[in-house]
Amino acid sequence: MKSLLCSILLVSSLLASMNLAAQTYYLDAVKGKDDNNGTSMQTPFKTLSKANKLKLKAGDKLLLAETRTWWGSLELNNLKGTEQQPIIVSTYSLDKESKPKRAIINGKGWLNTVAIINSSHVHLSNLAVTANGGGVHKWLKEKHKKSSYAKKPMMRIGVMLEASKKGTYKGIKLDNILVKDVYFNEPGVVRSKKETNSANGTESYGWGIRAFARNGGELEGLTINNSVVTNVAHTGIKLNGKKDSLKKITISNNKVFDVGGPGMQMSGANDVHVFLNIVKDSGSTKDTRNWGRGSGMWTWGTSYALIEYNKFLNANGPGDSAGFHIDFNCDNIIFQYNVSANNAGGFIEILGNNYNNAYRYNLSINDGHRVKGKNNAFQEGKTFWFSGFVGKNKAHSGPFNSYIYNNTIYVKEDILSKMAVTRMSKGALIANNIFHVVGDSKLVKGDQYRPEANGISHIDNVNFNNNIYLKTSTWPKSVLIQDKSPVIGDVQFTKAGGDKLTDYIPLNNELVANKGIEIPFIEGDKKGLFKPLKVEHDILGNPIVGKPDMGAIEISKSE
Repeated sequence: MKSLLCSILLVSSLLASMNLAAQTYYLDAVKGKDDNNGTSMQTPFKTLSKANKLKLKAGDKLLLAETRTWWGSLELNNLKGTEQQPIIVSTYSLDKESKPKRAIINGKGWLNTVAIINSSHVHLSNLAVTANGGGVHKWLKEKHKKSSYAKKPMMRIGVMLEASKKGTYKGIKLDNILVKDVYFNEPGVVRSKKETNSANGTESYGWGIRAFARNGGELEGLTINNSVVTNVAHTGIKLNGKKDSLKKITISNNKVFDVGGPGMQMSGANDVHVFLNIVKDSGSTKDTRNWGRGSGMWTWGTSYALIEYNKFLNANGPGDSAGFHIDFNCDNIIFQYNVSANNAGGFIEILGNNYNNAYRYNLSINDGHRVKGKNNAFQEGKTFWFSGFVGKNKAHSGPFNSYIYNNTIYVKEDILSKMAVTRMSKGALIANNIFHVVGDSKLVKGDQYRPEANGISHIDNVNFNNNIYLKTSTWPKSVLIQDKSPVIGDVQFTKAGGDKLTDYIPLNNELVANKGIEIPFIEGDKKGLFKPLKVEHDILGNPIVGKPDMGAIEISKSE
């Protein structure tokens, strides 16, 4: 009997491993019928309502007919795929031969066009998602009147990912998703100046892709790749959670254009890699329903994030709206090998209670052009800003141990370059940077809602030396920290004012080549960065041999 039982268990295990029980379901909004069996392209189901009732198991597939349009919400709840047998939600080709095009889901009137809730190893791909206005259906309002939705303005989300029950939900993957035209309100709604100046908005908005980890739930191994988010009222890609509740996050090869809020934002994340994305025109006012303010990307309460090889372009808004900024309560954020250009709020921005963060080997072009008081702006745009801000009505603190080196910064003549350094900052390394500011420079206050009061400076452990400035006035003498060994000169860019990375290859070898210093630890800092201080190559991929050159590009090896 024992032998027979073992044989039965072995056969069961083999059958499971061979995935013989996995099922593929088909959905066709035109030719389908919900009383079909749904298991072939000839007998597909029709509606999202039917799809939402399926009990998908590990290895199952739900495939939507290419180019068809569904109205409503696709809800994937409590699904348990495995790493070896994920649950696939994607599309199929109607002609069986060509690569399938995206299927379309229109969630107008629904809170979430696609929702993946308390699920693991679900892979979503090749879908187009839209939801342009319409508020929400009356029955949905009634359904949610006692929920958290009723306590604040409702929001509409293109793709919503949620861990709302205690536990760790792993392996959610989004690939080749188009999220376009997501708005809560109908066209014609105009945001007020007061609303745009509020911290994150107080009204109802549409969001692109948004992930929540709450009530003890955690998301781990989330990836968002090869997708496009455009024309949404608020943030393009947003992650929300308590400290370390979103882990092992990858966001790559995405395009985020014309969003009304930030391009990307994350709170409570740990172990993050963001690379090869293009974020353009965040904080857009192209649609009057947009919030109209937002950085290309910013982090809050986040640890161990590597942000590299991205482009952050044309961020707009009366406040914030840098290419990338590190909001307070972060540690171990490295911003490297990125291009930041024409962002109203500025380039380097590190707020308070931040530890061991870095900007290195980046190119900044004409960042920080905003002027306080002009076009309703309540903050100055800044080339360089250390802010101690940690929340309204709280004493400023930090940032601590900030590493700023080998960046190339170009500011054209008609932009007033502004600098702000809090007296509460402690620990800084600023070296090997090129500050090519053609026009004038000015010290300004750190105006994060409440400008820092004057007082005794607490800045110590600062290693500020060996940076190139176009003029002696580029770094104002009134700034609390000063370069101990500044280099004055023109690095002679290949095409100053251009919009390409290669336009900023310096031609002045004598001033730049092998003139950098090896980057040391900040005095009193035993930790440094979570990646080596000494990098192997520059922003163009040129190897760094011997002493580093000045700025982001190794000119002696770039030809």
